[in-house]
Amino acid sequence: MVKQADSSSQERNSAGKKNLSKNEGKKNVKGIKTLSAERLRQLIPQVTNKNRRRDFASRLRTLVKQERTKRRRSRQAAESRGEVVEKQTPHTIETLRRADETIVEAEDQEILEADETDEFSKYFQGKSTPKILLTTCKKPSRCLLEFVKELQIIIPNVFYYKRGDYRIKSIVKYGINKEFTDIIVLAEHLKRPSGMYISHLPEGPTSFFKLTNVKLAQEMKGSAAVTTHQPEVILNGFTTRLGRRAARQLAVLFPQRPEFHGRRAICFHNQRDFIFFRHHRYIFSEGGRKCRLQEIGPRMTLKLRSMQHGTFDPSGGLFEFEWKPDMQVDRKKMFV
Repeated sequence: MVKQADSSSQERNSAGKKNLSKNEGKKNVKGIKTLSAERLRQLIPQVTNKNRRRDFASRLRTLVKQERTKRRRSRQAAESRGEVVEKQTPHTIETLRRADETIVEAEDQEILEADETDEFSKYFQGKSTPKILLTTCKKPSRCLLEFVKELQIIIPNVFYYKRGDYRIKSIVKYGINKEFTDIIVLAEHLKRPSGMYISHLPEGPTSFFKLTNVKLAQEMKGSAAVTTHQPEVILNGFTTRLGRRAARQLAVLFPQRPEFHGRRAICFHNQRDFIFFRHHRYIFSEGGRKCRLQEIGPRMTLKLRSMQHGTFDPSGGLFEFEWKPDMQVDRKKMFV
């Protein structure tokens, strides 16, 4: 009898606490602004009415935002007074990146020696000049042909050939015979550019990049006019062995002797395995004391899908890298 009485009293106490929290939640609907963030965190799981729970959660977000703003302003005030303020590193996908043994150090002697003997070394040493063969799929749309025109403007020494019914392997043989250094083949989907093959001649490698967010220069408002000066190529964020190899393949499409007085800059910026392409021009003002950028266009985003050793051979070639959907389930794992 004593045990039954104890259990029944415990049930009444727990029920009383639940009723108390519910009553408190109902009572504070109008006076929700008087509740602290800690108390709101305790009440939200106990409120059964979804509208009330939504109001509580909205108020909690407001309080958290106000607290964050207050801390930021206090840090700024301390910095203005000359005090030393410890700054914390924000948690981003880049800072939380999974450790990778292929990440290249800044002064890795082994990598530097490999760069001196790879397929692209003579271009960086100034012993060879790029000569690009550009073609498309067999039946290109008008939009893809407009994209070809803009690539002919931004990439020096590029020659466009109509694809016709020729296979890519035949085009590669023709390019080797005519002493082309690279072949670019553009693909499209729903009449928009969707892919780009780059094959370095005569020994490879061959890479396939998926193209997204392509915006032509003629579609951009306020874009600058392009000049015929050799552009400066900027490569940023390629930290792994694979990324370094892909960056060097993109860089050899352009001559390695930029004409800085032309003020053209082409940037390949890698972030989370997405390579952002931008084309700008420097604009100096106030006698060269200030500088700003004016975008020329086009702009696009590239994602490396595969890199194959040698020239184009999808069936029997040896792949150095081939992206698959299950390889990047974890967003913190990166390859480029």
